[in-house]
Amino acid sequence: MKSKILNSLLILTSLLGYLEWGKDMHTFLFYIEAELLSKSLIDPISVLHPLTVLPMIGQLLLLVSLFQKNPNKTLSYIGIAALGLLLGFIFIAGCMSKNFKIIISTIPFLVTSYLAIRHYRNS
Repeated sequence: MKSKILNSLLILTSLLGYLEWGKDMHTFLFYIEAELLSKSLIDPISVLHPLTVLPMIGQLLLLVSLFQKNPNKTLSYIGIAALGLLLGFIFIAGCMSKNFKIIISTIPFLVTSYLAIRHYRNS
């Protein structure tokens, strides 16, 4: 049961990432993901990029693991790694630009990832 809770928290916290660029340009990852999903129905080639496809695959793998009786460790690890790439880059960008909104938006995912990895190693 704890594995399912951690995997669902990983999915939810991955959507909380916040981005800012330029003047008055900012958004959350859940909004960007909704736009990408709607654009992929019209022009799938336009959304193909490793930093868009890998996190979505990671979320999908974590979602699949929620429907398993006992969530697969391998699926969870791959999902964490795929999502961690994007949110890790966002965290690093926030640190480099000293933007605390960006840094704080990634911390829930990073902490949940740490707890999930620790849980899967101990089980």
